[in-house]
Amino acid sequence: MFARRTVLAFALLLLACSSIGVGAGIAAAESDPVNATDSRQEAPNATLVSAYPSPVASGDPGEFVAVRFSEPTNTTGWTLTDGKTAARLPNRTVDGTVAFAMAPSAAATHTDHPTASLDGRLLLADGGDRLELRAGNRTVDSARYRTAPDARIRDFEAARWRPVGATGFEAVETDGGTATAFVLPDGDDVTAETLASAEERLLLAGYTFTSERATDAIIDAHENGVEVRVLLDGSPVGGMTTRQRRQLDRLVDAGVSVRLLSGSHTRYDHHHAKYAVVDDRALVLSENFKPGGTGGMSSRGWGVVLDDGETAAALADVHTTDWRWRAATPWTEYRAGRDFEAADPALGEFETRHSPEELRVESTTVLVAPDNAADGMVERIDDADDRVLVQQMRIDGRDERLLRAVLRAADRGVAVRVHLSGAWYVEDDNAALAAWLDRRAEAEDWDLQARVDEADGYEKVHNKGLVVDDTVLVGSLNWGPTARTENREVVLALEGGAVATYYADVFRDDWSKTGTTDRPLPAGLLGAVAVAGAGGLLIARRITFVGRDGVVTDWEW
Repeated sequence: MFARRTVLAFALLLLACSSIGVGAGIAAAESDPVNATDSRQEAPNATLVSAYPSPVASGDPGEFVAVRFSEPTNTTGWTLTDGKTAARLPNRTVDGTVAFAMAPSAAATHTDHPTASLDGRLLLADGGDRLELRAGNRTVDSARYRTAPDARIRDFEAARWRPVGATGFEAVETDGGTATAFVLPDGDDVTAETLASAEERLLLAGYTFTSERATDAIIDAHENGVEVRVLLDGSPVGGMTTRQRRQLDRLVDAGVSVRLLSGSHTRYDHHHAKYAVVDDRALVLSENFKPGGTGGMSSRGWGVVLDDGETAAALADVHTTDWRWRAATPWTEYRAGRDFEAADPALGEFETRHSPEELRVESTTVLVAPDNAADGMVERIDDADDRVLVQQMRIDGRDERLLRAVLRAADRGVAVRVHLSGAWYVEDDNAALAAWLDRRAEAEDWDLQARVDEADGYEKVHNKGLVVDDTVLVGSLNWGPTARTENREVVLALEGGAVATYYADVFRDDWSKTGTTDRPLPAGLLGAVAVAGAGGLLIARRITFVGRDGVVTDWEW
């Protein structure tokens, strides 16, 4: 009986203590609004998006830190700190993404986000920093960057540096149009004749420019009242040649506007695109405006003239955006005090084996690097059902993103052929890659073959070409990370059985003249996957031609 009373008393005591503890906990929570607020805000409503630590100008005016607010937020009492210095955010409600800066007017020239002033002192170290965004004593978000390159913004979400002024073009799809499909060196008149036909506008964008015929055509257009602008790269690999200096002098002396992307504000490693907008037509090339390229005196390449106003408008937008960027330097200013490199002339002469053809294109997509081109190309390769034909000057190693997509296609049973240049400066690397691809194909039982070119009808393969089912991609983008992510490149994806067959037939001819193989290229693979003509309703796919980046001299591009 005594034991039972003792147990009962002990239980009542525990219950009382438990009740007191619960009540004390509730009271503590109610009397501590800071802790209560923390528990309700585990998911922060603000995120550090980017930082710009190293502007080009002396003293770093224009530094900023961009913060994205997922909902309207009163930032009274909020601070940004690097652990040594700190600055207060405005005492007001903000929403969306805002660039906070000590000098907001200077920062506004480096970002498209609205800017707001910081009060206090925040110095972003060029050598690296850890930033914290705080609401009172609570850390809302933090981010770190290491050594900051000049004129580059740290994108915390993508974990990479991107150029100030980087564009965000979306892929533009149009209804297609009529295309003049041509290849080089065979169609050596097409480029000059297209430029010469301009009546209202001629916007040319290139990497190097040494073609006398193109210069003559541009000057004639200008003298006939055509609006003409020429935009080129200001730092070609190997330096700018005396031949290019002579042609640009001729253009400017005739009154043509010429600019080169150069200097500390250059947002891309190279302006490597090769295209022109001629009235409502788009000329897109894998080759440079030079005798050995568009002049037909050396390289195998692909080109197209597309009569489609929407495509021309999309490329005109790209040209205008790059033309207006602060790094676009007038030729006379760029030329002053510079040295120029001597260059050997191209002297080749080749017969026409593949004449230009006028063909209907079912649809066209304008792809631009570094904005969207790589994603668009990979998407098309990943959608391949029947064939992938690659003609490339060089592929940048086994792990190149575009090549990995090609290998995935082979693993799905798609027939794949990879044709690489035999030019002396890439031959050894290409031979090693081709051998590795053949070993992989044998081990995996893939229908994949790779060859190094033995030039016949041209001096060397400089193409950046790809056929995927019923799609062709014509343009300047090389198969390497620099081209994909650091260069301005332009590619047209042309869909339709007729246009795909044209370039696939050229590929077949080049392939057949390169060595022998135990597994011949099936005629059906290279013929029209979709037959153009009466009653043929077939699914269009895409083709891509692309080339290699890290070469030794500018004429190799």
